[in-house]
Amino acid sequence: MFPEDRVLVGVIKSKRDLAFARDAHWYRIPQAEMPRGIQAEYLAFFLSGKVFGEQSKSIAYYAPVKGLELAYRKDLIPDADHPRANAVYYRVALGDLEAKFPPVTNPTRRPISFIFTTWDRFVHALTIADLYSADDFFVDRIYYALRERGVSPVRLWAAEVKSDPFAPGLKILCENGASVIASTGQMSGAYFMDANANQDEILQAIFNQIAQNGGAVTISVPPGE
Repeated sequence: MFPEDRVLVGVIKSKRDLAFARDAHWYRIPQAEMPRGIQAEYLAFFLSGKVFGEQSKSIAYYAPVKGLELAYRKDLIPDADHPRANAVYYRVALGDLEAKFPPVTNPTRRPISFIFTTWDRFVHALTIADLYSADDFFVDRIYYALRERGVSPVRLWAAEVKSDPFAPGLKILCENGASVIASTGQMSGAYFMDANANQDEILQAIFNQIAQNGGAVTISVPPGE
């Protein structure tokens, strides 16, 4: 374990999926949610739902990543009638689950889909907010504002800067190529969003960028489904 090791936080919504991770040692992620691939040394799990009792609404477990392969959902969970039976998923092989103590709680009820962070942040985190850098907070706010307006951006987390020079920021798939929205003004080829600017002005500028690239291609896949 190194401070710079990358940790991807995913969501588990059912006891069945927790059993897959704990007993069968695997977790599934829709490929559409991670179009740039999965680059993390550890997966951590936010337990969503009352079925988990006192552990509900917290990151209670984590595990090392041991391998990765692509599979259809119907091959992972046989259910021919499921609407996403033919969707492609990452099947992430896991080591033994370890308890996160104390668990990472979500007192502000922040929306959770996927979070990238680093081991040093994760191991010391007490709340979800502790997993974010200042830039991640800003990017995440714009991310959810765009989703509310019907756009599905891909977040580039600060922890991903080694694999993507535009991180932290956003990428939006458009008809004529991706629009890259960066939180630093030093990235050539990206629109710079100033954290001190008015949010409505930032969003309007992003929509102008999207329009110049032919409009956004919207992909919506519920996390963990």
